[in-house]
Amino acid sequence: MNFPIWELHWAGGGLLIALIAVFHVYIAHFAVGGGLFLVLTEHLGYRRNSPAILDYTKRHTKFFLLVTMVLGGITGVGIWFIISLVAPAATSQLIHTFVFAWAIEWVFFLGEIVALFIYFYTFGKMGARNHLTIGWIYFFFGWMSLFMINGIIGFMLTPGDWLTTRDFWDGFFNPTFWPSLAFRTFIALILAGLYGFVTATWEKDPQTRESLVRYCATWLLAPFAFLLLSGWWYVSVLPENAQAMVLGANPEIAPYLQGFLWISAVLFAGGLLMAVRMPAAIKRPMALVLLVIGLLYMGCFETVREAGRRPYLIHGYMYSNAILAGTEDAISAEGYLQTSGWHRNREITPENARDAGREIFRGQCAACHSIGGPLHDIKRLSAHYGTVGLEAQIAGMGKIYSYMPRFAGTAQERKALAAYIVHDLVGDPEVTQQTRPRPELDLEIPAFDAQDDEYVLLAWCTLGEKCISDSDSRFSMLPPGSTLMAQLIRRGPLPELVTEDVEVTFTAPAGFENPSNHVEFWKYAPSLVGKELAPNVSAKGLGMSGVMTPNDQNLTFLADGIPVLPYMDDGTVNPYPVFTIEAKDKASGEILATTKVVAPISTEIGCKNCHGGTWRHEGAMGISVTTASDVLARHDRRHKTELLPQAEAGKPVLCQSCHPDPLLKAEGDPALLNLPAAIHGFHANYLSGAPDAEPCHTCHPTGPDSYTYCARGTHASKGLTCVNCHGTLEDHALSLLKAEKDAGKPKADLLMRHLKPRLVASVEEIEPRKPWNDQPDCLSCHVDFEPPQDAEPSAFNQWVRGPEGLYRMRTDDAGLMCESCHGSTHAEYPAVNAFHPDLDAIQPLQYQGHPGPIGSRDNCAVCHTEDMFYEFHHLNILGER
Repeated sequence: MNFPIWELHWAGGGLLIALIAVFHVYIAHFAVGGGLFLVLTEHLGYRRNSPAILDYTKRHTKFFLLVTMVLGGITGVGIWFIISLVAPAATSQLIHTFVFAWAIEWVFFLGEIVALFIYFYTFGKMGARNHLTIGWIYFFFGWMSLFMINGIIGFMLTPGDWLTTRDFWDGFFNPTFWPSLAFRTFIALILAGLYGFVTATWEKDPQTRESLVRYCATWLLAPFAFLLLSGWWYVSVLPENAQAMVLGANPEIAPYLQGFLWISAVLFAGGLLMAVRMPAAIKRPMALVLLVIGLLYMGCFETVREAGRRPYLIHGYMYSNAILAGTEDAISAEGYLQTSGWHRNREITPENARDAGREIFRGQCAACHSIGGPLHDIKRLSAHYGTVGLEAQIAGMGKIYSYMPRFAGTAQERKALAAYIVHDLVGDPEVTQQTRPRPELDLEIPAFDAQDDEYVLLAWCTLGEKCISDSDSRFSMLPPGSTLMAQLIRRGPLPELVTEDVEVTFTAPAGFENPSNHVEFWKYAPSLVGKELAPNVSAKGLGMSGVMTPNDQNLTFLADGIPVLPYMDDGTVNPYPVFTIEAKDKASGEILATTKVVAPISTEIGCKNCHGGTWRHEGAMGISVTTASDVLARHDRRHKTELLPQAEAGKPVLCQSCHPDPLLKAEGDPALLNLPAAIHGFHANYLSGAPDAEPCHTCHPTGPDSYTYCARGTHASKGLTCVNCHGTLEDHALSLLKAEKDAGKPKADLLMRHLKPRLVASVEEIEPRKPWNDQPDCLSCHVDFEPPQDAEPSAFNQWVRGPEGLYRMRTDDAGLMCESCHGSTHAEYPAVNAFHPDLDAIQPLQYQGHPGPIGSRDNCAVCHTEDMFYEFHHLNILGER
């Protein structure tokens, strides 16, 4: 925040630091282990009285001097140069915290240089005892240099008590100081053997060569057990979050950890192989190969160690983008551009938004991400996002997965950053939102003669909009299966609900008879639901037409599991097919009553907004294979599953096979979060903070630009949104997660950590609930069945404990289901449908000529053949409009 940023574009994201640092550290560790190698090898030559070993030691000293002093010195200066440009704030902090330690380290380094030059230039010219003493002095200075650097480097990973005391010694002798020092010492000894192979294999005398190569192999092999033990010690003292990061919490790091373990085995095997007698022509290239492998070994270790700090440069103190921990909220409140002096744009306007986004990227993203380069290429990582999806991704950074810092800035700045990345870097053109034209639907209202007709047949879909996932070759979370209910009323002075001696049928509209032609659910049914299914038959055994099952308990007829889809055989997309419902006398077959009802069905689930791809069908709805594959790939990456390879092998899964879900009565794995809690809890961390119901529109077909536009009821026409009943996304998610937390599921805590309720003051005030069974109570707003008294009514946090008490399952005092007279959830009478204004009002129009609730406006005569003067069904019914 207090330094300008050096833009590296292709080479950004720390690439130059990584390249220089790994090479330098590889040489620096050789400088430590190699110093001991020199003095002990010289001592071996004297002990064996071997001029050949002494000659080899002198030659190796020259190689050692050139590598450590020249290459090591150049790369050491290179590190200071590059970190001061790429990470100036962290560099400044290290200098100011450890200026005394740096001074001591530089004294030790000067001592190394002097001692090594004396050691090399006096080889064979100084007495053996004195020369060995110079060698030991060099090793002491070299190891003490490691000692000092180890304290400073370890501080960045585990600052320990320094975070509170700011004490030099607390920072230097930090929690990982001693295990790190032991680990680095043993790896330095191993590298001494690796470098020794390079010079030993060029020894001309075969016998001496084999002897020296085996001697070098001992240096490689002997410390390995101690290296692994000290590595275990090192990892065990890390803080929990850093330990998790090192062990693979960040999927990008897992390959480097695996690489370190595999290369350990390769180097050990290489050391054994080098000890076997072979011609020099084979061993020389092998030595070079092992040296390169050793460089990769060091690279893997340093990458894993660096990963342990994420999302920090100095753990718990300074983030990788130089923002100090604990200042994020203040920066977000004031604005990132306002809090730094290194930006041209202080405020965002339509004219400067993209340029402001570029400045925000440079300040908050460029430290880790390159532009088109090999390291965390932002273009590759963002290629499948649109601005909506990327903005959500930015909003969720650092909440669930802590290897990236949280974004610090306003919602406007977040939007500008997303637009810059998507349009300027990735190169996606700006697209104006276009609503696909809807087909013009014909609608016939069935006849009803109030004088002569004996029966009234009411029917409804139990869900205001049934959504299904049509990504069956990859996964299914909402398989086909809609539910229609009906009640048959015999009209009279005291109307009667009839269930005996009658048969109620449902018939699909023309063009909707063959859903199996449009999705792959039936092809993959054995994998998804565990059994073969006949075409156009649901998992519950229903086809597109059939007989409804009577239920004497609630005096209804039920068709549960109609496999209707929003796709017609002629290619039309129509989410509102109209079914014909008929009641017949069982004995005579006479039709007693006929009505029609919409079975709302949509595949407009907005996964594509964040997971790439396009709508699967006609640019209007459906989850494409590209989108579904990305969903599975991310699930596999985060949760160590193999869902995508399994699906590609022809065995997709039903999400509820693992995640419990009351909707499908799926028990799943009781240890896992139920599916609604998992989905809403996870995505709330990415979509939080947006106004009103905007996050809901991202996934559900509820927004003003939706093709389906499922919010058709009187609540929607009065301006109410999802939030009035379910709360904001954060509130909704917290109510589900809190119930799972109470059930002892620790993952709920992780998803709740960064969620703050918006309709109540604290999480403690959230009433936990089970999905589908515990829903908002209508009477919390409609007290005594009156219109709401509040200008902004809210039913959030006042749950009906279901399923018996739910609106879709509740009856009035006469046994009529609430939905039979008031319409389906989200399509309450009077409802207005974007495909045809009367689609959801067929029965009110059929029986009373206006779209209000059945019986409203003094229309008791729909069922009662005598005037009604008292409120029988529920309070205030005579006043309903």
